[in-house]
This record gives sequence, C-alpha cells and structure tokens, in this order.
Amino acid sequence: MLTNNDILKKLRVALSLKNDDIIDILKLADFEISKGALGDLFRNEDHPGYVEAQDQVLRNFLNGLIIYKRGKLPNPKQNVDRE
Repeated sequence: MLTNNDILKKLRVALSLKNDDIIDILKLADFEISKGALGDLFRNEDHPGYVEAQDQVLRNFLNGLIIYKRGKLPNPKQNVDRE
C-alpha cells in the first residue's frame, strides 16, 4: 500500500520538482511547511527523523498543484441570494 509519503515522492520525481517547488506549491494552497519538515517527509521509513505525511499535507499539495499547473480561477462563482 502506498503511503502519503510515497505518493509525494513519486509526484516529485514524475514532475521533476525540487523541494523549493513543493514548498511554493503548498503556499499556493495557503499551507506553510519548512524545508526541514519537508525533508523529514522524504526520508526513508527506517530513518529516526522520518515523519509520516498526514492527509492534510497531501491534500494541500494536490490543491496547490492544480493552481500551479492551471492558475487560479479568474472569477469563482459566488453564492448569491436571490429574493
């Protein structure tokens, strides 16, 4: 079974992303992570500094990746109350 860490690693390689790119992508989804914390996600599972990526990290990365690749929506639909 793939972990969130595995998915992040595979996407990083497939998209030729550097750690700084991943940090920037996460910022697009209003999610801040330090270089050190990101590095802990990419360590081997048997390393003492390994940290398991939570769903929140992967979700925000995927949301940021959409913005990174397509850009923000120009005018998102707003809910307007009609009388």
